[in-house]
Amino acid sequence: MPALSETIQRADWKSEKHVPVIECPESVKPDQLFDVTVSVGQVVGHPNTTEHHIRWIMLCFHPEGEKAVFQAGRFEFTAHGESVKGANQGPVSTHHKAAATLKLLKSGTLQALAYCNIHGLWESSREIRVK
Repeated sequence: MPALSETIQRADWKSEKHVPVIECPESVKPDQLFDVTVSVGQVVGHPNTTEHHIRWIMLCFHPEGEKAVFQAGRFEFTAHGESVKGANQGPVSTHHKAAATLKLLKSGTLQALAYCNIHGLWESSREIRVK
């Protein structure tokens, strides 16, 4: 049985629809609020159907030089067109994009993990500097 970390997939988000894309400034001031957006399928669209969808995205922060990773947010996408009338006939679908406002005291790496109900776990990361 593989370790969970061995099942997480990585790829270039410009060519793979499952990879979460982290959008944020390259650098921020210490203790200053800033916005982060995380989405899936930014260039190559990901389906959002009852049968095939992104279920959740988790955003974490790994401070430079530290072992621990800190969860900054977890975003659930629970409506994918389900209905008593049948698949993809429901009145609402939740798009797989989320925003959070953070502040940092030190530089590090933002990490995003997304779960596709068919293709599993996908991750990406982005360094951010505190100046």
